[in-house]
Amino acid sequence: MNFEDSALYRDITDFAHDTPMWVQHLAGLWTEAGLLVFVALFATAWWRARRGTPHAFAIAALAPVATAVAYVCSEVLKSAVTEERPCRAVAGAAVSLAECPPHGDWSFPSNHATIAGAAAVALALVRRALLWVTAPLALLMAFSRVFVGVHYPHDVLAGLLMGALVAFVAVRLGRGPAARLAGAMRTSSAPAVRWFTGPGTAPVRSYGSHARR
Repeated sequence: MNFEDSALYRDITDFAHDTPMWVQHLAGLWTEAGLLVFVALFATAWWRARRGTPHAFAIAALAPVATAVAYVCSEVLKSAVTEERPCRAVAGAAVSLAECPPHGDWSFPSNHATIAGAAAVALALVRRALLWVTAPLALLMAFSRVFVGVHYPHDVLAGLLMGALVAFVAVRLGRGPAARLAGAMRTSSAPAVRWFTGPGTAPVRSYGSHARR
């Protein structure tokens, strides 16, 4: 499969080599470890949802699952397309800042961008305001993959879109059954299960009933 964005890839990688060394180092660190930020956000969302409704807990629990599903879809598509990495395929391009993955580790779509796009949308379904944080992080992750020279621009764009779509559909389809499961787990006799799902929302005591005691 051929796409016509080799020139844009060259422009971005040339720009990367013109940036200060500390920017290059930060980009290299972010492109490899940045996904851990989404892991931390998943953990925070789950912890907060333990004191929420079964529906809220279900969405928080489904967010990382939906992201994993998107990753699997990305791997399947990558194996079907078998596009060579630009760090080997684009003639005259600057040397990639990151080590070029071996042959057989295909380029399209970008797994990192897929995971970032899926995580951004899944977390926004947990709490809409998180989109102001997750969307810039996902875009930065996608850009960094081109910046360090291991993906074409179309790789990361496809990854972002596919990840976002798969995560949205997975959470929407799974939230009903997951909410029912969460409600049942909160009444389990196993302490570990109850700890995982949390106590849920505290019962509301009316002022009137309290005053009549």
